[in-house]
Amino acid sequence: MTPGEAGAGSSRSRDAGGHLDDAGEDLARRARQAAYLLALQLLGNVDQARDVAQEAMLRFYRHRDRLDPARPVKPWLFQVVRNQVKDLWRRKRVRQAHAVNPGVGDLSGEIQDPAPGPEENALQYERRQRVWIALAALPAARREILVLRDFHDLTYEQLAVYFKIPVGTVMSRLHGARKSLRELLAGRSEPTPPKNQEGA
Repeated sequence: MTPGEAGAGSSRSRDAGGHLDDAGEDLARRARQAAYLLALQLLGNVDQARDVAQEAMLRFYRHRDRLDPARPVKPWLFQVVRNQVKDLWRRKRVRQAHAVNPGVGDLSGEIQDPAPGPEENALQYERRQRVWIALAALPAARREILVLRDFHDLTYEQLAVYFKIPVGTVMSRLHGARKSLRELLAGRSEPTPPKNQEGA
């Protein structure tokens, strides 16, 4: 799949000297943030997420001459991230975290919503913490499909291509993932276990 970024203003990514122009730099910045956030959501480990995002961006820059403005870059980039994460899991180098602090480093700007006062800031922070702790407790397959749809806005069709499954199966797995997240947020100690999901 050739990476690209849909939307106006992304048709030119390099200047005459071969360097990224403003549109290309903006695309690279957004790609870097998205790759890091997804890796962190999947791994729960800041250092490993940074390593994965760095490798994903190296591949992004190697492919920049082939950017296609008619095709979104996220599905391609997230496949790169996913492959790196799965490689880490296979080599058993992932130390699962019990919780992820969403206020660390680059991540804070990605998920922190503006609020009018300190009290609301604190409440929003507490809600975010609860969601992130619950996400970290989900089985990996459910966490992955949930964050791709609800945090990164991949469409059902993009998820079907990403996981190599029918759209109907995407919808079914999302339903199960959201149910498990609701159970955890409601205070149940263990979410409903997922069925065996090859490749998910």
